[in-house]
Amino acid sequence: MRKLLASALALVMIAAACGYGFWTQQRPEGHYLSDLRIAVALNHGVPGERGNLLGVEPLLYPSDYQNLQRLHRKLAAYLEQARAQGLVGPRTVVVLPEHIGTWLWARGEKKELYQATQSREALQWLELSNPLRYGLAMLGASGDDRRADAHLRMKAQQMASDYQQLFGGLAREFGVTLVAGSIVLPAPYVEEGVLHAGSGPLFNSSLVFAGDGSLLGQPQHQQFPESETRRYIHAGHQHPLQVIDTPAGRLGVLVGSDSWYPQNQQQLAKQSVQLIANPVFLSGKDSWQAPWRGNRHQEAAARLDVQRGEVSERTAWERLTQPASAEVISMSVFMRGQFWEQGSDGQGFAYQDGELLAGPPSQGARLLNLWL
Repeated sequence: MRKLLASALALVMIAAACGYGFWTQQRPEGHYLSDLRIAVALNHGVPGERGNLLGVEPLLYPSDYQNLQRLHRKLAAYLEQARAQGLVGPRTVVVLPEHIGTWLWARGEKKELYQATQSREALQWLELSNPLRYGLAMLGASGDDRRADAHLRMKAQQMASDYQQLFGGLAREFGVTLVAGSIVLPAPYVEEGVLHAGSGPLFNSSLVFAGDGSLLGQPQHQQFPESETRRYIHAGHQHPLQVIDTPAGRLGVLVGSDSWYPQNQQQLAKQSVQLIANPVFLSGKDSWQAPWRGNRHQEAAARLDVQRGEVSERTAWERLTQPASAEVISMSVFMRGQFWEQGSDGQGFAYQDGELLAGPPSQGARLLNLWL
């Protein structure tokens, strides 16, 4: 009798394991509707031989990341509208916002993940749907928040491949230089023209694609991670800032709050930078007019001209990101949209000839154009 019960129990467990394994492989797609409209919030100057900086502030949601085709459709629609207005050419440098590639961890998941209302619930679906990947990632996780580390590490190779396919493809399709926001990957590197995820610590990195879709230079790591991500994203001080030659001029990228620190501006100035792209993700709904949060976890932040709470986020970003030289042109581009309960805010702006250029506040997706 005991043998019979043991055999029956074993069969039930095997059936349950097989059923769970089958369930984890199912990825049905839910219904999808998306607003593809985008407004020109800033269009400064007149067309010339040097080209233009074109910032794209997309309106994105988790469902946009269910597959690459959806995300490509939305971003390509924005760029197509810009091209129809004469804002896209061979000397155009397109700038996308920070973390636009990081959310690729959500690609190819179950519909329940995209329908969740809280990020905690979405991450539980991620773990349940990828038990082997998640378990192995936890074994290799590091930092003060190992779970957050594992969530990004578990699909790193897929994310790196998707990132290059998507953004390299957009650069080639529209014939532009494209600053592809940023993506969080473990020790990323470019070898023989291919982006790879390594096995080291996580870095928030930006990559630039040429008009033929190829990668320019190595990943540009964020030097000073923000307070919200410092527990799992590492500082990139061992990877110096680089300046890249583009058809529009010598380009440097400062990821997120890296634009606040004068030493970063000085590093780029020593390399004869002409253009600075600043992809940004500012978390929190209606945070643009709220008191500036700063970064109390970075020693360098204590030496800034602005201190936490003294001014609004808007004033702090506009003041701290101004290039030291009026000859340098910069553009800050913000992510827009809603990822579960986590909202985002910010209105993009630019500096040219030492003058702050910002369009009127607006909702929805935005284009910022600056003729050089």
